[in-house]
Amino acid sequence: MKTTINGIQQMGIGVANAREVFNWYYKTLGFDILVFEDESTAALMLPYTDGLPRERLALLALNMIGGGGLEIWQYTDRIPQPPINEISVGDLGVNLMKLRSPAIPQIHSKLASAQASFLSDVATLGEGKSHFFLTDPWNNHIQIVEDDYLFSPGKNGSGGVMGAMIGVSDMEASIRFYKELLGYDQVIYDKTGIFQDFRGLPGGDHSFRRVLLRHSPRPIGGFGELLGPSEMELVQVLDRKPNKIFEKRLWGDLGYIHLCFDISGMDYLREECKALGHPFTVDSSDSFDMGEAAGHFSYVEDPDGMLIEFVETHKVPILKKLGIYINLKKRNPHKPLPKWIVKAMQVHRVKGEFNIPNR
Repeated sequence: MKTTINGIQQMGIGVANAREVFNWYYKTLGFDILVFEDESTAALMLPYTDGLPRERLALLALNMIGGGGLEIWQYTDRIPQPPINEISVGDLGVNLMKLRSPAIPQIHSKLASAQASFLSDVATLGEGKSHFFLTDPWNNHIQIVEDDYLFSPGKNGSGGVMGAMIGVSDMEASIRFYKELLGYDQVIYDKTGIFQDFRGLPGGDHSFRRVLLRHSPRPIGGFGELLGPSEMELVQVLDRKPNKIFEKRLWGDLGYIHLCFDISGMDYLREECKALGHPFTVDSSDSFDMGEAAGHFSYVEDPDGMLIEFVETHKVPILKKLGIYINLKKRNPHKPLPKWIVKAMQVHRVKGEFNIPNR
């Protein structure tokens, strides 16, 4: 069986207080489905945690409008460290995450009422779609992009993760990586210059090459219809030397720590990554267990060392109180789950804030 990439499963965010961050994304941007909350030891990420197992708290939040979720990740045995330098556009790694929205005026108005920290006004992209930039209260930059993909109607106006803006040092090498390994085979635009919509972003007044990649329609399975199509925007700054965002820091420190793809066919993918010169740097080998979810995960590095996670999901809770789970190992990996099953995850919708403990 060859590899099937079902979509972006989640964006990992390293934080100092996971429940506080969840509350903000739940109230402000509609990530109100709490798939799991798991406190345990991260024992397999040793190449990126100074060779030591680390205690951590992880929450996975989804937005049912459609798109990837958020893995909100907190060290519980050390104080997570901020970047050495302020993150500027073009620095190496995830500069920001892209969230889809079928209703840009609605979500912009809601965020304005919530006194969000905007980094730009609403502007038009080259293909005529609207977008704008903002930052969350912990200085993680976000782009809201007009997109008509809809898995389930929602009142919030903003959907899930539809991609990322990634700083790169060698555009051609990065295009090859994201095209050959992840299937982003369509170049939507490739432009160079100083960009007005970047002006409010840190370092946005420099000269850049921007390449927006999308993938052709492709087979999906499992939760692929919830995750939806996605895009990557690669950004290379041309008139300064970019910093590496996670230089002298650990995975799990503050900021965007990885981009995770939901896949089927991990064994085939392992060989494919090795053949492309990007072998797995972490491999759970069989199955990890996060208490309420289980699967097989691995990591590779992009040409600049940014971490890409792959997860082959085996088990996901639907009705936890009744012990009802989806066992994906027994299903055709190329067939999406029925929508009614995926929508049943709405029983995990949070209707009130977490009590935030002192840590």
